[in-house]
Amino acid sequence: MSRCPRAAPSILDDHILTSEVLPVVIIGNGPSGICLSYLLSGFTPYVTEEATHPNTLLQRKLEERPHQSLLEQDLEYLCEGLEGRSSNPVAVLFDSLLLPGSDFGMDCASVLRWRHEPERAVPHLVLGKGPPGGAWHAMEGSMLTLSLANWMELPGLKLKDWVREKRRNLRNDRATPAEIALYYQHYVSHSGLQDNFASGTLVTSLRRVACKPVAGAERGPGTVWEVRGVQSGEAGEGGKAEELPFCVCAESVVLATGTHDIPARLAVPGEDLPFVGHSFWELEAAIAGGQLGGHVDPVLIVGAGLTAADAVLAAHHLNAPVYHVFRRGVADPGLIFNQLPKVLYPEYHKVHQMMIQQQHGGGGPADPDAPPGSSPGLFCGSYPGYASFPRHRVVSFRPGKKCVLEDECGRRTVLQVSMALVLIGSHPNLSFLPEGGRRLGVDPAQPISCRRNPVDVDPFTHQVLAEPGLYAMGPLVGENFVRFLKGGALAISSDLSRRRGSRVVEEGRHV
Repeated sequence: MSRCPRAAPSILDDHILTSEVLPVVIIGNGPSGICLSYLLSGFTPYVTEEATHPNTLLQRKLEERPHQSLLEQDLEYLCEGLEGRSSNPVAVLFDSLLLPGSDFGMDCASVLRWRHEPERAVPHLVLGKGPPGGAWHAMEGSMLTLSLANWMELPGLKLKDWVREKRRNLRNDRATPAEIALYYQHYVSHSGLQDNFASGTLVTSLRRVACKPVAGAERGPGTVWEVRGVQSGEAGEGGKAEELPFCVCAESVVLATGTHDIPARLAVPGEDLPFVGHSFWELEAAIAGGQLGGHVDPVLIVGAGLTAADAVLAAHHLNAPVYHVFRRGVADPGLIFNQLPKVLYPEYHKVHQMMIQQQHGGGGPADPDAPPGSSPGLFCGSYPGYASFPRHRVVSFRPGKKCVLEDECGRRTVLQVSMALVLIGSHPNLSFLPEGGRRLGVDPAQPISCRRNPVDVDPFTHQVLAEPGLYAMGPLVGENFVRFLKGGALAISSDLSRRRGSRVVEEGRHV
């Protein structure tokens, strides 16, 4: 086996020897990394013989190789003609097999059965900053998730069954982020994957390095991926945990980091003033500190996504007045609220109704230097204490807790606020890659972004086009929902399985 050059001491709970080159290292231990670990651990999907898929074209294709695992089949062929709510074809395929007809309200059983075939297992290591589950452990525990419970689950363990064992009921067939985080953490141990996970690890560098083969190897010198970082050790004197360096090398690396690390910014003057925040948790801290009680100026919330809606609900629940600013119109089909069924998401439907019924009608001061207190008053309609500002943008924040808005016609309004929250999304932290991984994106000149500039991958293998041997999945390739990120795990594990089979055949020829 090849050796890793200049390897620093590695702790990683004795998962590996630093001199070995692992077949795969996965950076990120959220649901993307967990699902991929499940497939790489020998859990193999087959189509059940008795199942009938509602898509007749796909059913006929599945019948052509009934005894062949999904990992061995031609995924591109199976994906032909399928349509769904994801731009990644394998995601649509895998979702269709796991949840047939779900987009049409059908409750069909999965046509897949899973076999544990240890001989297929690919040695791998999953690195993550916290416990398995990734960003779900940092989300607000009282909020309902956007997706239905069965859309959140991973293969082999039904979420509903796990919730019932905990003696909890799902509200509207949905669970809280706290429950989902615990489910993912339990899933790792339930599936026997824990030996593949190294928590408390922060990757600081990923690069290609030269690799010399061991004596007697037939293959010539090549390169491997060198992954460096730090792992939190036990707390020493003073209670501070020691950070110990590690280095591991791998033939292939999978980027599964998600995109919740760096809050997006408006890039306007005054955004760094103390009263301006960029996370839901800053609102929670203000609530806990009693800063929003009594007669206070309104909270300004910028954004029209679900996190912004959660902030509106939290503030409104406390009777704290709210100014809600967003750039889209309330009827814009791209607005997430116009895409959610009202019956399943009543709380978000309420926010949308507030946005529609309580629109600011103008009349605010045109002078951005107007004195404090000249901001427009809040409407008193069906939702007192709330006013929306559709098709407005923030021009600047000013000392004295003032915010200057501008509408589509260039009219400006000054708002006096108690605090401002900019909740317009987030970006992945790829600081361990040169230039933050920009050259891996669809547009190499722009930062990686889930919506605007995802990592450019082969649609059927998820291998990064700009860097062979590097894969990406989940939000990095535009998948925001757990329901669809599982397709990335299938694409990657299928490609790695094919490459492994080709290598075995090649090595057999040299024996």
